[in-house]
Amino acid sequence: MGFNYLAILVTALVPIVLGFIWYNPKVFGAAWMQAAEMTEAKMKGGNMAIIFGVSILLSLILAFFTNFLVIHEFGVYGLTEGQLDGATTQAFLEEFEGKWRTYRHGALHGAMSGVMFALPIIAINALFERKSFKYISINAGYWIVCLTIMGSIISGWTA
Repeated sequence: MGFNYLAILVTALVPIVLGFIWYNPKVFGAAWMQAAEMTEAKMKGGNMAIIFGVSILLSLILAFFTNFLVIHEFGVYGLTEGQLDGATTQAFLEEFEGKWRTYRHGALHGAMSGVMFALPIIAINALFERKSFKYISINAGYWIVCLTIMGSIISGWTA
């Protein structure tokens, strides 16, 4: 078992594509701008090439790490320090390898990581920044949905 690099590349596009939809003014964009105290002038500032370039790089890192969140076999590799030649390890892998490699199971673990990692991080930062519950909900909701989709792709795309 190794990494599905094509799945990682496709998964890295999810935050960008979902962001275009989620933060569209007709979806949550107008509410987010109000909650984030964002103005049209602020939106026009900044180097968009750098913003999107860094976002894609960070999305690649997130997509790569998502493997470890949604694919259980990586836990076996971690426990055995990559030494997979033992009879017990081989028997375990023969019985369980790939058992939970489904889109649905990946979506579950992706959603769990969104709720248990992204939500607390966003909420803690937002509380200290004195942002509203609406701000937390919009941003955390985005990452929960995003990680659900990312987990689904990474876990289910086995070819």
